[in-house]
Amino acid sequence: MQYTSPYIAPTLTVDLVAFRVRHDRLEVLLHQRPHQPFQGEWALPGGYNAAGQTTQQALHDIVLRKVGLDTTTDLRYLEQLYTVDSVARDPRGHAVSVVYLGLGQAIEAPTDNDSIAFWPVDDLPSLAYDHAEIIHYGRQRLSNKLGYSTLAASLLAPQFTLSQLQTTYEAVLGRALDKRNFRKRILQLNIITETGQTWRSGAHRPAKLYRFLNDDLTTISTPLSLPV
Repeated sequence: MQYTSPYIAPTLTVDLVAFRVRHDRLEVLLHQRPHQPFQGEWALPGGYNAAGQTTQQALHDIVLRKVGLDTTTDLRYLEQLYTVDSVARDPRGHAVSVVYLGLGQAIEAPTDNDSIAFWPVDDLPSLAYDHAEIIHYGRQRLSNKLGYSTLAASLLAPQFTLSQLQTTYEAVLGRALDKRNFRKRILQLNIITETGQTWRSGAHRPAKLYRFLNDDLTTISTPLSLPV
């Protein structure tokens, strides 16, 4: 291939959209950038992909260093979300980012570092780069996958009540669901089963605990329709 000017390769970076559900809200892990550009603004954890590393290897090293999260043990689910290749997304030059989606129920931000925190997706601060759009896309992808898979298991404890399961769906979807219709539909799919144990909250009656039949991500043969 002939070039009219010297070939300059774009910079390759990786970013992580790590979601959890806490306090009935979908939250995403962010950190404050210590350097320019966008110094002091909140951003997704990410950085440069060095030569000799796969994007997943680079993601693991960068996220562990920047926010203390181990992608191999702290996340219950990790997938490559998409590639962001807008030419003008980074003021330093053309940067292509391979974005990963991560999910976990028990992932935490360090308690001794105020520059690392989980933020409610519906109440985000001003974000660096195009990270607001990336988070929005990640939520859309997650919402869609809940309709045809058991991905909700990655956001829940191994055992859960039907109310906790519904709350997880509502947090991701960003809307309320009819309790009766949700329970009827989710039980018809035969993807969860009773554990024989119960869970009590305050003075309420004990609620049955359930678990997913398969610990691995499973595609649902009949898509889950979720009426409001």
